Amino acid sequence: MKKLIKCPVSTVTVRLIGRLLLPLAESGTISVPEMNEVMSNLRHLAQKGEMLPDVVPKLIDQKEAAEMLGVSFAHFRNLERDGVFPFKRRKVGTAVRYYNIDVYKYILTLPEDEQNKSQLPTENNSS
Repeated sequence: MKKLIKCPVSTVTVRLIGRLLLPLAESGTISVPEMNEVMSNLRHLAQKGEMLPDVVPKLIDQKEAAEMLGVSFAHFRNLERDGVFPFKRRKVGTAVRYYNIDVYKYILTLPEDEQNKSQLPTENNSS
């Protein structure tokens, strides 16, 4: 996605917009999830200079989540058991699923220079 270099959004502007949106969400004019999505995009724009990419939300299994993170399935399960990830598992019947958007947002929180190297604990360093 292209960076918006022309006119970056400051964190002060993001906070101000958050304060303006909060009464609208509390009154029901806009939904809370809608406000959260707007604020998430604005925070990302202020920090990275670009909007969050459009991702079609869907549930993915553990193998797909491990693939998105670039780790083996076994290592992913160990990291998840140790509570490394901020995203939560969802049970669909007996199957474990994750929202792909939650995994994607986690990847975007990794420092840019480490996204390529992977900041995830290595299989040798994990407990």
